[in-house]
Amino acid sequence: MTDTGDRIQPNFKNLTHTDYGKPNDMQHMPLQELTKPHVDSFNYMLEEGLGKAVQLIYPVEFALPDGDRISFTVLDANVYKPVVSQSNKTSVNLKVYPAECRQRFVTYKGNFQITFVWKINNKPQDTVERTIGEIPIMVKSKRCNLQGLSPSELVKHGEEAEEMGGYFIVNGLEKIIRMLIMPRRNYAMCMIRPSWRSRGKQYTEYGVQIKCVRQDQTGMNNVLHYLSNGSATIGFGYLKELFYVPVMFILKGLLNVTDKYIYDFILKKMIEFYKGCIVFMLRQALTEDLTSQNKVLQYIGSKFRIKLPLPEWYSDEEVGQFLIRECICIHLENNTDKFNLLIFMIRKLFAFSKGECAAESADSPANQELLLGGHLYLAVLKAMVDCYNVSPANQELLLGGHLYLAVLKEKIESWLISLKATIQRNAKTKEGSYKLTSKTLEDAFRHTSDVSKSVEYLLSTGNLVSRSGLGLMQTSGLAVVADKLNFYRYLSHFRCVHRGAFFAEMRTTAVRKFLPEAWGFLCPVHTPDGAPCGLLNHLTAFCQAVNIQYPTAHLYKLLISLGVTPFDAPPPGNLKDCFPVLLDGKHMGYLHSSIAKKVEQKLRVMKVKALKQVPTMMEICLIPKTEFASQYPGLYLFTTPARMMRPVKNLALDTTEMVGSFEQVYMDICINQSEAIPGVTTHEEFSEIRMLSSLACLTPYSDCNQSPRNMYQCQMGKQTMGTPCHAYKYRADNKLYRIQTPQTPMVRPGMHDHYNVDNYPMGTNAVVAVISYTGYDMEDAMILNKSAFERGFAHGSIYKSELIDLRKKAQDKYRTLLVFGSKSGDKRTEGKLDPDGLPPIGTYLQDGDVFYSYFNLQTGEYRVEKYRKSEPAYVDHIKIIGNDTGTGDLEKVCIVLRIVVSTFKRDGITENFCRSVN
Repeated sequence: MTDTGDRIQPNFKNLTHTDYGKPNDMQHMPLQELTKPHVDSFNYMLEEGLGKAVQLIYPVEFALPDGDRISFTVLDANVYKPVVSQSNKTSVNLKVYPAECRQRFVTYKGNFQITFVWKINNKPQDTVERTIGEIPIMVKSKRCNLQGLSPSELVKHGEEAEEMGGYFIVNGLEKIIRMLIMPRRNYAMCMIRPSWRSRGKQYTEYGVQIKCVRQDQTGMNNVLHYLSNGSATIGFGYLKELFYVPVMFILKGLLNVTDKYIYDFILKKMIEFYKGCIVFMLRQALTEDLTSQNKVLQYIGSKFRIKLPLPEWYSDEEVGQFLIRECICIHLENNTDKFNLLIFMIRKLFAFSKGECAAESADSPANQELLLGGHLYLAVLKAMVDCYNVSPANQELLLGGHLYLAVLKEKIESWLISLKATIQRNAKTKEGSYKLTSKTLEDAFRHTSDVSKSVEYLLSTGNLVSRSGLGLMQTSGLAVVADKLNFYRYLSHFRCVHRGAFFAEMRTTAVRKFLPEAWGFLCPVHTPDGAPCGLLNHLTAFCQAVNIQYPTAHLYKLLISLGVTPFDAPPPGNLKDCFPVLLDGKHMGYLHSSIAKKVEQKLRVMKVKALKQVPTMMEICLIPKTEFASQYPGLYLFTTPARMMRPVKNLALDTTEMVGSFEQVYMDICINQSEAIPGVTTHEEFSEIRMLSSLACLTPYSDCNQSPRNMYQCQMGKQTMGTPCHAYKYRADNKLYRIQTPQTPMVRPGMHDHYNVDNYPMGTNAVVAVISYTGYDMEDAMILNKSAFERGFAHGSIYKSELIDLRKKAQDKYRTLLVFGSKSGDKRTEGKLDPDGLPPIGTYLQDGDVFYSYFNLQTGEYRVEKYRKSEPAYVDHIKIIGNDTGTGDLEKVCIVLRIVVSTFKRDGITENFCRSVN
């Protein structure tokens, strides 16, 4: 690489600058919106999620042989922008930009630093700041050096004028963390699973499952199982192990209340039939002599101590408290809220088992949310911090930066466990004379490895290596390469959502069905054929993912003022005539049915007009009581991240309102004004195409096609050779396509101009003659006019990058002694290679031609390598690549070859062109 004042720019041989036109002052916002869920989720991780994750990390504690008790507590964690290595003494600009990483085949990453305090016998000793690795940074995020640059500045740094970001650069490849479908968080869902019967004697297929997720995106599944004897147990997972505890034990361990209080509290809304069930569960606790909260916690702690990596000086009661805090309804902070939610779940479970409410489908988008890249990243980072802090907790994680953060959390945990083991090993070696000081702690740091490799492995391969599994049903296919075959295909990567690799192995087709609840959120036609059909879907063009954690503390007083009765107040009447009110999985109280509809309408007005600090992205759903068994009635409010939302027109307020997949089921939304029913219809779609994805919107006359034809076009449009990018010379993709004679389509929908697709043209308008009932009918091919082809019809090129690293060719003892160069007077290279041993720009290469040559400076050995490819190619340009320290010139180069796919031979068209057309 050559230093040009703008930091290690590639040295292009004989390459002239190409002016693609003057960029606009501002980027085109519709295109930026397509990758917004990815970028916003990563920014959420940086600005909020990481700080909340650090606050919830449990201190790491252990004892030394001399009796000293050591603890580590993480105070803060920060991610920094990518900069050059400290050993680089030649760079003028310290910032690293994505274009350089693509061309150098390296990872675009920044330092990850944590601040922690260590204590001896609970006395603070010192605060340590330490960089524990480098983690990949999402392009265009707030830790990217491109953030905030104008289109002209982006072009100056080798990027597209409309660069959208939303991906990572790992080993030179653009990687995207897939959006995965996950169960809706903090919502208790009735489910029937025959496999639950195998979990033990008297277990039935009935249960209520809730995915509890904290603000730091730490997640945990809790399942309330109904037993045939009328009792209930609660199941939870820890380190990939499942545990089951009678729910009454947990209730008695949460609050210091009497059995009479629990009995009355559960039966407030239950029929007389369940009195015996509640009495039976209470007697189970009495048989173990669990008559108080302390005894219950001691009992639970004694049973689970062996499974929890807590210090030996923790009492059984403290172990029990830790288990309840880290495994039971972890999205709630205090035990009273956990107690109230479990009571609600018990009531819902009994109503479900009796047939008073129906099972809820896990395949319905109303009960789903998205796992976003940034939230996954957050989970990974927290894993890193927990590891560094030797945290005993190892929770499961969920959404968007959630997976990324979860992986880092686990790998840091392993790193810190290694640190702990190193300290204990050193202490044992010195037989009691070992003291933990700043110096001995620094010595222990030297025996720890870099924790960032696991994160790079996740993004590079898409495979997750995890001790806990992070609550995911798949450990592969989490990251994919952002193919730049054409602009359509590139855009589709950012809008696709996958149901999960687990469901691809299922023989049932129920999970692949497109349900009515998906209207406006998932595209009905943009799904591939074959095995992934119905599992790999795409978000609609205007569907958004919530990436903000809204504050909700003030909403409690607002709900009370609107008529919600809290638990400590007299009931508003017969509880059978009341609705439970839940906000993000927290049971707030009860609302009388006579005012429930008015309260729902008032909240919706406040939401649309942003009054009383009601979030505009809140979901407000009043599930009414029906004659037949349906969803469990109640007023449900959601403000959490990762939910799918979309804009519709509120007819009463004549303005835009964001609605979610859960509340849409109970709303009346018309397509256009002619379908509106006075007094019934409350909302209206902005256009008929709001049900389609960004790619499906680009199909002309889609309403005149058969539905399968629209599905085929969504796939074939992504296979067309086009113009995937403008900055060809600043890229080093393994394979890149380019059409030489693109044309703007003669017939195109309005969304074509909305997304400015003409900036990335693809395809050519063709005049086709159709002759019916003749021998010239062909179903999957066409006859071309030779003169049209000679004038450039369907003319295109393929760019391939050949990376040549001499350090990998050398033997270990000669690793740094090979350099490119050609020998003067060598007949093999004379006129074919330049003195630097590389071919001149524009050289036409065929199989067996001289490609490059190099010297061994120590032995004087000289070698000439030949081009060994079946396809002839032209040398388009050559990039000389340095290393992180700014040295190592003429050791590593990237030769970009241009393959022309439409040339004539004497006997007709080449095979390459035939393949590209068919």
